[in-house]
Amino acid sequence: MKEKLEKIDEYRWRIPKTVREKMKVDAIVYGSKAIIDQAEDAAIEQLTNVACLPGVVEPVCGMPDIHWGYGLPMGAVGAFDEEEGIIASGLTGFDINCGIRMIKTNLTVDEVKPKIRELIDVLFKNVPCGVGSKGRLRVNDEQLDEVLRNGAVWALENGYATKHDIEHMEENGKMDGADPSKVSDEAKKRGKPQLGTLGAGNHFLEVQRVDQIYDEKTAKAFGIEHNDQVVVMLHCGSRGFGHQVASDYLQIHAKAARKYGIWLPDEQLVCAPANSQEGQDYFKAMKCAVNYAFCNRTVMTAWIRESFEQVFKRDWESMDMKTIYDVCHNICKYETHRVNGEKRNLYVHRKGATRALPPGHELIPKSYMDVGQPVLIAGSMGTASYILVGTDKAKETFYSSCHGAGRTMSRHKAIKTHWGDKVKKELEQSGIIAKSTHPKVLAEEAPDAYKDVDEVIESVHNAGISTKVARMTPLGVAKG
Repeated sequence: MKEKLEKIDEYRWRIPKTVREKMKVDAIVYGSKAIIDQAEDAAIEQLTNVACLPGVVEPVCGMPDIHWGYGLPMGAVGAFDEEEGIIASGLTGFDINCGIRMIKTNLTVDEVKPKIRELIDVLFKNVPCGVGSKGRLRVNDEQLDEVLRNGAVWALENGYATKHDIEHMEENGKMDGADPSKVSDEAKKRGKPQLGTLGAGNHFLEVQRVDQIYDEKTAKAFGIEHNDQVVVMLHCGSRGFGHQVASDYLQIHAKAARKYGIWLPDEQLVCAPANSQEGQDYFKAMKCAVNYAFCNRTVMTAWIRESFEQVFKRDWESMDMKTIYDVCHNICKYETHRVNGEKRNLYVHRKGATRALPPGHELIPKSYMDVGQPVLIAGSMGTASYILVGTDKAKETFYSSCHGAGRTMSRHKAIKTHWGDKVKKELEQSGIIAKSTHPKVLAEEAPDAYKDVDEVIESVHNAGISTKVARMTPLGVAKG
C-alpha cells in the first residue's frame, strides 16, 4: 500500500480514496521521507481500512510514530460523525488513557546527579511497578466506583493531589458521564489492586534534564526556565482495568457489527453505531478507564513527590514540584470540529496520538491560554523526550499530534535481539541509571527498538501541527 502514497509536501503524504473501492475518505500520513521509508506497509493499509468504515470523516490521519496495531495503527486518528458514524473499542486500544504527566522541579542537574542512583532506588520502591503489580493504595468496591466516576478529583478529595494538579490535566482529570455499571466485574477485580501502579511494557518513570529550549516564551509559561533544570516524566495508563474494558467490548462490538450489518475490511475493526446502545455503553465504560488512569497517575505523583522529599530532605513545595500537564494517548472523545467550513460533532478516536490544542482554546488551562496546550512526547528509553505546543494548524488533524517515537521492532524481536543486562550497562556508560523488575524489560524497550524520536519530532514540527518548546534527556529511569 505504501506505493500508493502521493506526496503533498515534504511532511504530508496522501492515500487517495480512489485506491480502494470501499474507501470513503482520503488518509494523510505525516512524516519526512525517512519516516515514510521506515513505515510498515501493514500500518498504512490499516489506515485505508479505517477509511472504509461508516460515517468516517476526512481525513484518517497517520502520525510519524505510526506502527502496526490492533485494527487502527498506533500513532493514528480516526473521526466519525455522531449520527452516521461508529465507535470502536479497537480504535481506542487496550491501554485506555495511556498517557504522560510532566512534573517540573526547581532542582538542577548539579543537585540531582550525585543522588540519582539513590533517587531511582527510592522511586522504584515507592512507586510499585511490574506486570500484575499491586499498589500501596487499598480501595473498597464503593471507593473504586468513585474513582471510575471522578478520576483525579477523587485523588484531590483524598489528599493525593492539589487543585493546581487538576487544573493542569486534560479534561481536568475527569471525563463526565462515566458509568461503572457498564464495566464488568472482572475489569473491576483486575483494577482494584492495581490503582497507583506503574505497570510494565513501555511504561516508565523518568528523571530528566532540560537539554535544549527552542521557544523561551512558551517554555517559561510551562515552568521550564533554563537548561539543566530537572523534570520528571511519568508514562502509564489504566493497567489491567482498561485492558479488560477493551477486551469485553471487543466481544460486544463483534456482535453489534453483525447485528447492524456493518461491513468490516478487518475483523479487528469490530464496532457499533455511535448512537447505539452498544456504542454508548462502551463510551461510558471507556470513560471509567480514562478516569482510572487519571487517578492512577495522580496518586503516583504524590509518591514521586514523597520520594524526592526523602532523598533531598526538603518538602516538595520548596522544590516547586508542580504538574506541567497530563495528556491522554488512547482515547475516544465527543468533540466539535469544523469540517469543510461546517461545525460538526464527532467521535474522535486517538490511538497513540496526543491532543494538540492552539492558543485561546477554551479547553486548555487559563495559564496556557496565550501559548497553547503542552504536547508531551516520550522518547524511547535512553533517548530524548520533548515538550511541544499545540497550534491552530493542527485543526487539519482534529487537533492531534504524535505521542512518542513509535516502535520499529516488536517486543518479542527486541527480547531476542538484546540482553537486558547489556542494555542496562550501555545506559550506565552514557550516564543513565536504569532499574527494572527484570532484565528482559530493558531488552524489549531498548532504544533501537524505536524510531529516531528527533526525526519524528521534526516531522510534526515542520508540518506545523505542534511545534518544539523544549527537549529533555534522561538521568535515570524506573521501569516495570
